[in-house]
Amino acid sequence: MLMQKLILILLISALTLTSVSAAGEFDVIQPANPFAPMVLPANTIALPVKKATLTHNSIHNQYVIAFERFMQSNVKSAYSDFKILIETMQSNDYAYMKMAENMADIGFFNLSALSSSKISDKTLSNLLIDDIKIYYFPSKKLDVDDEIYLGEVFSNIIYNDQSREATSELVKNTDLLSASDYANYIAALGYLKSNDIISAGKYIDTAIGMNPQNLNYRKLKAEILSQGKKPKDALKILEYIKQQQLYSVDFTRKVKSLEQYVLYKANKDYSEKMYHLGYYYYYENELAKSMRTLQSALTNKKKHNRDVYPVLSRVYFDMQDYDKAEDTAEKAHKLDRNNPVALLVLGDLSYRNKDYKAALKYYKDAESNDKFSSISSVKIAETYERQEKEKKAYEIYERILKAYNDCYTAYYKIALKDRSKEIPYLKKAIAINVNYKDAWLELGRAEIDRQNFQKAKKYLEVAGYIDENDFRYYYYQGLLAKNQGMKQDAQNYFKKSLHLNPDYEPAKEELKI
Repeated sequence: MLMQKLILILLISALTLTSVSAAGEFDVIQPANPFAPMVLPANTIALPVKKATLTHNSIHNQYVIAFERFMQSNVKSAYSDFKILIETMQSNDYAYMKMAENMADIGFFNLSALSSSKISDKTLSNLLIDDIKIYYFPSKKLDVDDEIYLGEVFSNIIYNDQSREATSELVKNTDLLSASDYANYIAALGYLKSNDIISAGKYIDTAIGMNPQNLNYRKLKAEILSQGKKPKDALKILEYIKQQQLYSVDFTRKVKSLEQYVLYKANKDYSEKMYHLGYYYYYENELAKSMRTLQSALTNKKKHNRDVYPVLSRVYFDMQDYDKAEDTAEKAHKLDRNNPVALLVLGDLSYRNKDYKAALKYYKDAESNDKFSSISSVKIAETYERQEKEKKAYEIYERILKAYNDCYTAYYKIALKDRSKEIPYLKKAIAINVNYKDAWLELGRAEIDRQNFQKAKKYLEVAGYIDENDFRYYYYQGLLAKNQGMKQDAQNYFKKSLHLNPDYEPAKEELKI
């Protein structure tokens, strides 16, 4: 439940579509809408100013109240609430990083910078903060009043069905438009929502001319082109975005998601459109929608289904419907024995069934057919680990990092094997994927080993916030309590760990079972 609440307030969706039933209605774009925000009564009173904490979920409560006000176009109050939250919440680098991303996404760049400035360990945040700046930030700093004004326009465009009125007022402010690339972006967004593609194109071109490095502007340009008379022109913009170096997982996902959306818009064939839309939903982690959309993409054409079945099998696997995943992956494999997605699913199914010999064969076949991803190589190494071939696995992880410096799993795995690299590599893994629970857990354990209990407590707090049902979290909390002389607390934590995983030997040893 806690993990769901975290996702509710902190997961950014760079390209969120409204929930509809007909394919033609997917044109409505909401570029900065947190996933399924909680709706609160209009007269909700803000919580008293106090240090919000991860452990008591008060960050969630205060954030939702502020965002509800933003959605209702009470932007000045929302800005104040967000600022108070950033300045008063209990110091936590993870929370600051997520707030920095969220604030940039809705155009509160001063608050994004404020949150970034509070991060104590820059090695954890450097990649994400760099990506936030290149993706979102305007070329010139806006003053607070302009941010609030543009936030009101944005809110009315996206959440209050007032795109025409809000945009009409904005374009009268010629001084702001001449000085701010972000103001031109908002004008373009408003015209797009009003279905004025020509005006939208004019203003986004101005924004890009003033700030060529901003990828969010390029993204909107691609969205505008995808809804114009020549949607395939959007693919050129997409290629430019793909060539830019983004390191953090969240931002690379945004690009993959955008690619599938543009391809959905650019195709005229219904089945092709549904295939790309289903793939888009997969990257947005809306698996149920992805499954239904991909199913609608299936036809009697084997050539077409050879693309649909592999993605559908991956969706089934991630939904833990393993029988359907196997059936669909086998169909995909029969149509195309070299499809890396289908091969990976078949490998994952074998791995899950502890048939490591078969898994290894599938993973190696996938690797030979995919030269642009480290996924297959990582899975090969993990399979060798299961076969107790640690040296071979370690060599593969080292080789992966020479070819892919954004593979957080390889950094994590090497950190577990090489104590001299333990802390820096765990932090590198988190820098690439801030939500990588395993790295936060092991960073906590590493600091317990070094008797740095305050650091360990903060790292474990993040891991527990991401997933409160991980048995390792409670085991490490037990070790922390034990090392601090809190014997009864330690016992309770070890019992909780064993309750979640009855076969976990370290917890049994601590409890002398």
